[in-house]
Amino acid sequence: MPRPASRGRVLSAAASAALLLPLLSGAPPAGADAPAADSLQRLFASAAERHGVPQSVLLAVSYLQSRWDGHAGAPSVTGGYGPMHLTDAATALARSAPHHSEDGEDARGDDARPARTGAATAALPTAAGLPARLRTLERASALSGIPAEELRTSAGANIEGGAALLAAAQREAGLAPSPDPADWYGAVARYSGADDTATAAAYADDVFDVIRTGEERVTDSGQRVALPASPAVAPETGQVAALGLRAPERGPVECPPTVPCEWVPAPYEEFGDGDYGNHDKADRPVSQSIDYIVVHDTEATWDVTLGLVQDPTYVSWQYSLRSSDGHVAQHLPLKDVGWHAGNWYVNAKSVGLEHEGFLTAPDSWYTEAMYRSSARLVRYLAKRYDIPLDRQHVLGHDNVPGTVTSSIRGMHTDPGPYWDWAHYFRLLGRPLTPGAGPRAGVVTIRPDYAENRPVYTGCASAEEACAPHGSGAVRLHTAPSADAPLVKDIGLRPGGQDSTTGVNDTGARATTGQSYAVAERRGDWTAIWYLGQKAWFHDPAAAPASVGARGTVLTPREGLAEVPVYGRAYPEASAYPAGVPVQAVSPLPYRLLAGQRYVVGLKTPGEYYYAPVFDTSGHKVVRGQEEYYQIQFGHRIAFVKAADVRVFQG
Repeated sequence: MPRPASRGRVLSAAASAALLLPLLSGAPPAGADAPAADSLQRLFASAAERHGVPQSVLLAVSYLQSRWDGHAGAPSVTGGYGPMHLTDAATALARSAPHHSEDGEDARGDDARPARTGAATAALPTAAGLPARLRTLERASALSGIPAEELRTSAGANIEGGAALLAAAQREAGLAPSPDPADWYGAVARYSGADDTATAAAYADDVFDVIRTGEERVTDSGQRVALPASPAVAPETGQVAALGLRAPERGPVECPPTVPCEWVPAPYEEFGDGDYGNHDKADRPVSQSIDYIVVHDTEATWDVTLGLVQDPTYVSWQYSLRSSDGHVAQHLPLKDVGWHAGNWYVNAKSVGLEHEGFLTAPDSWYTEAMYRSSARLVRYLAKRYDIPLDRQHVLGHDNVPGTVTSSIRGMHTDPGPYWDWAHYFRLLGRPLTPGAGPRAGVVTIRPDYAENRPVYTGCASAEEACAPHGSGAVRLHTAPSADAPLVKDIGLRPGGQDSTTGVNDTGARATTGQSYAVAERRGDWTAIWYLGQKAWFHDPAAAPASVGARGTVLTPREGLAEVPVYGRAYPEASAYPAGVPVQAVSPLPYRLLAGQRYVVGLKTPGEYYYAPVFDTSGHKVVRGQEEYYQIQFGHRIAFVKAADVRVFQG
């Protein structure tokens, strides 16, 4: 997602109206009776029977696409509609500039050299030029005879369209519409839209994993849907070979066997005037540890994303993940440093994952297929580099701090408040469960994603409210009242103005998985220490927005009224060898005051990776004696000098 006020968030009035039509037309008329709680389950059953598709197959495919949610008729991040994620991506094409293309934004984040602004552009494809996987709604309409608008807005019609696509895939494979789900592996693989056998098979494997283990949940429309476990189902996996898909071109990828990966290299080449693209050679983890994994979204289609990362004048990251089927492309060896986070210290010590998508208006959602593929990749990276699976180390791009005061306002805000961190961490095998009692001195933010629906503005236009949607973020107030002003972020607004409800405004937001020290409790409200102030969020016992946690915290050491806060952990001046310019240890405008406490993420020596030119012979890692603690300071992390603080168990 782009930074605040980027041109990628600005839609024309006509485009905004067009995007809102599916949502409005999909709403029930005033006074209409609410549907029975099992009506969606019955729609799956009837569509499966009419099209000769096993109900378990239809339910599992839908779960992998949408977790059975309808999202009120609004599109996914890649233009998919309804429980079956029927795609009509043309409406998403004109609404965004690519993720790193905002004027002046420096994804490299190294002020020792000129900014790399990612100024490259790429032509957006026309609707006719979109791949078939992004136009499945069109084909479902032709197969079922159901108008496209109805497929977008009616859950029943959408399920019928998805069943028709599965039945057609079975016929085209020359197979009978068998009642045995094991006979549908090839059709499921075809439904993924993948163009290579490895990705299609990985998608089908996930679907059949859902069939074997079963699932049950209440959807975003209040519908209870259940898929009983069928552990004995053993699909005919050889069917994928008959689909005519290309063989995967894995190349030198660094992925687990369970993740479908291909090698799409980013260029490392000189192109004049001392500039080069679009990353830096390194020798991680020998030279520096890899401490972070950074989750992004692309704000571009898959094909545009791949085109940009292969442009030497653009920027780079390690992996891209495709929304429709979870396919992964790797662009850089993990030992090298990508230019993606806008903070050179974080870039030098992180792996960047770009997830295909747009923070669309009026809604936004990501497929289960992409969540699962991403989680498998992150588990692999965490094990390989000994990265703890927690929110101090698995960051959103919106958690990366500005390096200096002047860069704070330009930092990105993706993947945004609609990324489901709680579900993601369940898939990572680290569910966010209580680690301490309800009166603990540390809390981890953990609202119920589906029920937590704070009002955001700015999805379609600056003042317009976004469509109601589940969110993992809670809003922070100056007092224990929903009417109290939101807390201020003086880095974002040096003039002292209040934070806003804007979807890109991170100034008064705490997100699922982030841990904070408790400052006070009063009735149904909890206050945390946040950006040097008390910040209150609604946290009633009947519907808590946090869970008790254990953690190490810090506070200014005795005798200090306040300590400075930094956006990077750079070494002291005396650590720099001859020929390497000293980098300023420049504090941010915030202060950590005596009596306040903040949760510690890691302890690290000051480090700076000096790599200003194409020739790697002069590259150096400068490591100092000064040590830093990373803390959860606001919505973004920050660093404080170890010598300035006292550390203890919260």
